[in-house]
Amino acid sequence: MRSLSVVLLTIGVLSIFGCSPSGNSSAEKAAVAAAKAWLSLVDSEKYKKSWNEAATFFRRAVPKDKWQQSMQTVRKPLGENLSRKLKSKQYRTSLPGAPDGKYVVIQFRASFENKKSAVETITLMLDKDGKWRVSGYYIK
Repeated sequence: MRSLSVVLLTIGVLSIFGCSPSGNSSAEKAAVAAAKAWLSLVDSEKYKKSWNEAATFFRRAVPKDKWQQSMQTVRKPLGENLSRKLKSKQYRTSLPGAPDGKYVVIQFRASFENKKSAVETITLMLDKDGKWRVSGYYIK
């Protein structure tokens, strides 16, 4: 299967390079919880709802129909999520290609029905409504 470049925003890939962490354990904890909730939507094939729950930045960059199509093409063929374990989390205040703000870049080791070993990188940002929301997603 081809490399899953579902990153719909450059921050999904670039966020782990070239940024110095500030560290904020309460933000990281809240963002991990939000990431798990959002990923459960994707795992349940609720792609429209996952787009609706994503950050404003994400929704402006990725049209809803394109997101749904990408998930159907790239994520659905992986099958059921069998496991997901936290690999890393990093608080950031700036990311390449994104406005300054509060971000947490999270990586999960994941296993799927049709892809036994994968790394999911998910970037969350503190949105205008004060909630941690997904602003980037990438599976490799």
